[in-house]
Amino acid sequence: MGTVAAVHRSGEYTFTKPAQESITLKEGLGVEGDVHSGVTVKHRSRVARDPSQPNLRQVHLIHAELHDELAAAGFAVDPGDLGENVTTRGIDLLGLPTGTLLRLGDEAVVEVTGLRNPCLQIEAFQNGLLAHVVGRADDGSVIRKAGIMSVVRTPGVVRPGDVISVELPAGPHTPLQPV
Repeated sequence: MGTVAAVHRSGEYTFTKPAQESITLKEGLGVEGDVHSGVTVKHRSRVARDPSQPNLRQVHLIHAELHDELAAAGFAVDPGDLGENVTTRGIDLLGLPTGTLLRLGDEAVVEVTGLRNPCLQIEAFQNGLLAHVVGRADDGSVIRKAGIMSVVRTPGVVRPGDVISVELPAGPHTPLQPV
């Protein structure tokens, strides 16, 4: 179990998203009033490639522990600064398998679809930051730390302080890949 540390949305294409008292998740769409809400892709780079792709990036979650790690490295990154909709605490988001269900509060449920692929906007936000959210494992594989993406399966309101419960999919588990 974990908790919702903060929630964010923006109706415009901005890198950061301002904090909210609550957000409303809409089934199959995402965060009500957020620019990335919709059945098909809304991220500009993905729209340019194929606007008919399904939106597997309806709700972006980042673990607050990343903010702590970045602060220890000298970066000032607050919840919402990296564009996430939900900042969590107490859950190893990056270690979850594809298809994990996260119950956010009493109502809302999102299904984890994959990793956020960190982009150059992170470097533009703060010089040197991209190197701290993308790394290499001992085997040379890329480690992406900029959170996970999900789709809304059950609608509901999400607020800071809400409990997050995790329901793993039936095995075998598939590790997260960028979406």
